[in-house]
Amino acid sequence: MTAAICCATASYLAESGCTELVRDNERLLLERMQPLVERRCVSLDLHSVTRIDAAGLAALIKLYCAAREAGHTFTVSNPSPHVAEILALVGLERILESQNTDRFPSSSTRFEETAA
Repeated sequence: MTAAICCATASYLAESGCTELVRDNERLLLERMQPLVERRCVSLDLHSVTRIDAAGLAALIKLYCAAREAGHTFTVSNPSPHVAEILALVGLERILESQNTDRFPSSSTRFEETAA
């Protein structure tokens, strides 16, 4: 199965009002996203996330590793300027940001996961 066939964009962070991917919030991300990355390729839309800390970065890395272990891809798309800066600062933009389009993926199938 190719990435183009199995890719989905998860946007539940924005819909749940989550603007910070920080300690304690990262558990929700892992609970919601881990089963998804184990079943399909996922691009996580980070446009609403204005703040990220080490716990949030660790959660993104865990999701990336879980996806790879399952034979899928995990990327992030549309990070806010501050989040993009942090990802670049720690070197994760090369691993996590999709290289399919200009800067971030926008044409993949949309998969919306609600926070409820």
